[in-house]
Amino acid sequence: MRIIAGLAKGRTLSAVGGATRPTSDRAREGLFSSLLSEFGDFVGLNFLDLFAGSGAIGLEALSRGASLVHAVEKEESATRTIKKNADLVQASKTTGEFHLFSMSAQKFLETSAPTSYHIIYIDPPYDFPDGELHVILEKLHAGNFVRDDAVVAVERASKSMALKWPDGYEGLRERNYGQAHIYYGVRAQD
Repeated sequence: MRIIAGLAKGRTLSAVGGATRPTSDRAREGLFSSLLSEFGDFVGLNFLDLFAGSGAIGLEALSRGASLVHAVEKEESATRTIKKNADLVQASKTTGEFHLFSMSAQKFLETSAPTSYHIIYIDPPYDFPDGELHVILEKLHAGNFVRDDAVVAVERASKSMALKWPDGYEGLRERNYGQAHIYYGVRAQD
């Protein structure tokens, strides 16, 4: 697993052993290509990576110039890997801030002071219940974590039922990358 672009391009990241499932290189490239088509670049953007795993998605955004990256992960082995990977990427003189929150996504949304994000990436385990995912999406919306111009990307297994966006969101597009399917949504316009 490598950083694809930006100041840390080519740096090899560590993977997390055990139960986590890293987003494939193909899906990461597709995700960032889609996000670039929406934003042009990442400079000055706030990025939230829920269920961060190895931190590769958020650290890719940091490498590409994001101003603020929050990574949320509750598994201890994963948080150790994220810290190691963050040190590697930040050694490339990235200018943005990176913060790791060692807690569940649900707890983060309930206890953190809301930051308004341009991009929110949600990659729960593929067996994570749809109902709980909807609760997270609703809390993001109700807690003012989602900017008016934000893009929310949700990764699910390709074989899963299609994501139904809860109230407050509109589907933008969806892309299939082998075993991964990424849904892109935006705030619904009143």
